[in-house]
Formats: sequence, C-alpha cells, structure tokens
Amino acid sequence: MATGKKGFSLKQFLSFLGPGFLVTVGFIDPGNWATNIEGGSQFGYQLLWVITLSTLMLIVIQHMAAKLGIATGKSLAVNIRERFPAPVSAFLGMTIVIACVATDVAELIGGAIGFNLLFGLPLWAGALLTVFLEVFLIVSQRYHRLETIIVGFLGVIACCYAVEVWIVKPDWAVLAPAMVIPHVNRSSIYIAMAILGAVVMPHNIFLHSNVIHSRKWGISEDEKMDLLRYEKYDTLFAMILGWVVNSAMIIVAAAVFSKNQLVVTSIEQASATLRPLAGPLAGLLFAIALVFAGVGSSITSSMAEANVITGFLGKPEDPRSLLYRIAVFVTAIPSFIIILLSMDTFKILIFSQVVLSIQLPFTLIPLLILCRSRNVMGAFRSGPGEFIAAGIISVIVIALNLYLLYSTLAGGN
Repeated sequence: MATGKKGFSLKQFLSFLGPGFLVTVGFIDPGNWATNIEGGSQFGYQLLWVITLSTLMLIVIQHMAAKLGIATGKSLAVNIRERFPAPVSAFLGMTIVIACVATDVAELIGGAIGFNLLFGLPLWAGALLTVFLEVFLIVSQRYHRLETIIVGFLGVIACCYAVEVWIVKPDWAVLAPAMVIPHVNRSSIYIAMAILGAVVMPHNIFLHSNVIHSRKWGISEDEKMDLLRYEKYDTLFAMILGWVVNSAMIIVAAAVFSKNQLVVTSIEQASATLRPLAGPLAGLLFAIALVFAGVGSSITSSMAEANVITGFLGKPEDPRSLLYRIAVFVTAIPSFIIILLSMDTFKILIFSQVVLSIQLPFTLIPLLILCRSRNVMGAFRSGPGEFIAAGIISVIVIALNLYLLYSTLAGGN
C-alpha cells in the first residue's frame, strides 16, 4: 500500500459502529425464537453448536457483503443486476423476494404474538401495530436516528435474556461442550436447518451491503482499506452479541422445558409455561424481549426488502419514493393472510426459517463470485483464504439442504 495504516482511534471506532448491529437484530428475530425454543425444548443443549457454527459462518459472510458495498459503492442487489445475465439476475431476484416474504412472515407474527402476550391484543391487531411502527420509523426517521433506535432495541433484548439465564440457572458443565461439539441426526436435522436459516439470513446479507454506505469510507482504495478494519470490528462485535443472545434462547428453553420434559408447540405456550416454572419475571421479560425483537427485526427486514426490490428493478433506494414505500408494504400481505386464516403460527415460523436456509446458496454463490472478481472488487478482492472459507460455508449449507430433503422424503421430522 502507498500509505500505512493510521493509529487506532477510539472516537473513529465508535463512529463506525452500527451497520453490523442492524444485521444482528435481524437474526435474533421471532423466527429465531421459534427455532431455538423448539431446539432447546426437544433436544436440550445438543444444538448449541449450530449457533456457534452459523455465527462463525456469519462473520465471514457479512464481512464479505459489507466489503462488497464498500469497494463498489453499490449494494449486492445492484451488483447482481449489473454483473449477471438478465435471466440469472431475474431468477436470483425472485428467490430473494420469496425469502423476504418468509422473513416478513416471521417478523410480523412474532411482533403480533409479543403484543398479544403483553397487552392481550388479537394477533391481527398486533401485526397491524407492528407494520405501523416499522413503516412510521422507516419513512419518517433519518437513518442514523433509526440505527440508534435499533441498537437500543437490541440492548433491551440482550438485557432481558441475560436476566432470564440468571433466573433459570442452566447446567454449564453440560452446555459448554455442546457449544462446540457437533451432534445431529435425522430427528434433529430439520430444526438444525431452521436454526441455520434463522442465523445466516439471506436478506441480512443484502441489507449489510447497503447500510454500510451510511459511513464515509473515503474515495481512494488506500483510504477505504485503512478504514476497513473498523467495519471488521463492527461486524465481529455485533455478531458475537448475536451469538450470545441466540445461545441464551436455547439455554433457557433447555433449562426450563427440556429439563421438565415438556414439549413446546407455540411461543404462547412457551411464555405461559415459563411463568410457573421460572417465575413471573421470566415470563414478563420473555414477552418484552419478543415485542422488541418483532418490531426491531420488522424494521430491518423491511429495509432489506425495499433495497432488494428497488435494487433488482434498477430504481433509486429512496425511502421517499413511491416504489420504496410500496416495497415496504407488499411483503407484509402474506403474513396478514396467514394470521387471518388462523394457521399454526409456530410451525409457520419454523418453516419460514427453512425457506431462508434453502435460498441461502442462491445468495452466497453470487456473493462469492463477485467478491473474487478483481474487476468488481479491485484491491478488496477476496484472497484465497477468505474465498476458501466462504466456499466451505457454501458447501456446508448445500450439503445440509440435501440432507434435509433426504430426511424429509425418508420420513424424518
């Protein structure tokens, strides 16, 4: 490099924190609650390793997505539209829109359930309130103020779960090895896949490549390369916080439900059962955290959806434009239909996460191709180590998808 790195600046470091935390609130959403409760109640601490593995995968992938945005000045959606043949771009666009719909189903249902648990609102009213809050905050607020609100939501969720873990007193000697030692079979593969889909989320990859533009990365490659370390810190710290919260979800479910041999079939049942087993405070914290998770993740998923739709259509990503506002609303329609039809919300939540996991290769592969291209990335091009790591991640995701399909067809869960 023509110029060496400047010294570390705490003030500058703090100014670059934020984009990664928007991604984090997206993978501690209500879909995670459903999959983690299911995993913890059915299999105890056994699937904690999935959270660890998926978080390590997430750090690599989200860093690549952010780096793509910094290097090109464009989001992943725009890069795919401009760099891939039109039929391929159209196919990839359709798959991510489907994944966004699945995401919105999870977020709105979760918010609706949270408002129901706290205030007794019917699900349709809770979903409507969630949509109103997300649209109001997205359309009326400036980005940095919205980012501060989301980080505040994340802090509330983390504090609630920290207290819950303290209340339930888990078996640390059993859970510590489970965080790093893989254990999966035909009966648990469906939930393991759902957990993976709930952590490594396609829409978050698109979102990160877009919101990273909220910071000033300089003009020259030297300037951008020097500041890239702050993006790494932001991504790393945010993902680790997400790992702690997601692990806490499984730990609480395992310590309360699995320990008492209870089969939990809904988030509402989890809340109702948590109160007598762990105390009213645990139940209250559960509901509060769920509301903040539902509303917060709805905001970030709607931002991602609008970015995907406008990016693939080649339109400006302007919250004041009519298309952007329509995009915020359109993917909420299936969620209202599901709620109005009184479908099994818990099963829908889990299934939505599996949809995300199945779509994930169609986001990862284009990301790898773009990040490995010198024409696209210049000096930011992925080196052999990063590219191999991301390739291994993609192979793992595809292999798990094939195993899920085999287990389903063979009569597994």
